[in-house]
Amino acid sequence: MSLVTDLERDAFRDSGILLLKGFYDQSTQVAPILEGIRAIIELLCIKYQVEAPTQTADLAMTEGFMALIRRDRAYGGEVYDAVKQIPEFMQLVSDMRNSCLFRELRSGSIPGLAAGGYGIRIDCPGEATFRAPWHQEFPAQLRSLDGIVYWTPLVSIRPSLGPVEVCVGSHREGIVPVQTALDSAQQGAYALRLVGEAERLAKYQHQSPLTEPGDLLLMDFLTLHQSGENVDAYPRWSIQFRYFNFVNPLGVKISWKGSFAGGQDFRAILDQAEVAI
Repeated sequence: MSLVTDLERDAFRDSGILLLKGFYDQSTQVAPILEGIRAIIELLCIKYQVEAPTQTADLAMTEGFMALIRRDRAYGGEVYDAVKQIPEFMQLVSDMRNSCLFRELRSGSIPGLAAGGYGIRIDCPGEATFRAPWHQEFPAQLRSLDGIVYWTPLVSIRPSLGPVEVCVGSHREGIVPVQTALDSAQQGAYALRLVGEAERLAKYQHQSPLTEPGDLLLMDFLTLHQSGENVDAYPRWSIQFRYFNFVNPLGVKISWKGSFAGGQDFRAILDQAEVAI
């Protein structure tokens, strides 16, 4: 049984973005991850003697998490590192339907799951340091030029939480040159900026899909997108992971190496492969 229709496959090829509503099962796939997050936040509140409600996942991920980081922002980093090790999270990331979906969208492909390219983002209100600016996924991840970002929310995404903003059809432009923003407090991939950014962004229709837990947003590795600005009172929780095509010639040429997520700058790898960007 196909996971996407011909119309959806064509739409993804043309626009570089596809939203599949209810792709993951709320009770069997999403709820166990939420319970794992709740338990971790509860344990850290006990560890650091932080008084906060953690009886439900919703309370823990809102009031509980905010109470932790108000006490010490570093406690939020402990949550971030811990939640990506929840077994049910890893089961969702490696679900066979993900690779089957990739094969349907990329005919003739051999799917790979990018090591170090999966995690649970916690985007806190008013924090700009880790907000992802306009970018393509390829320089930050590499592995293969032919790849797809899988993005699924763990909370209902309302406008105030800052949904992902996407430039529709921008993947057709190919690899966009980037430069490091010298005046930015951000580091690594977060400090990269598109060359001629304003002019490029103005060429495209922008979409910011509102999504619910279980929904799956797919983006081509070359689709321009950025994190929305969270002006809410609570964090935006979401899952991201990346599948890539082993067969892609550039992927073969660079031996499917990773970039910032693999602890390396993409420029060094592409320079060695004599690939310009």
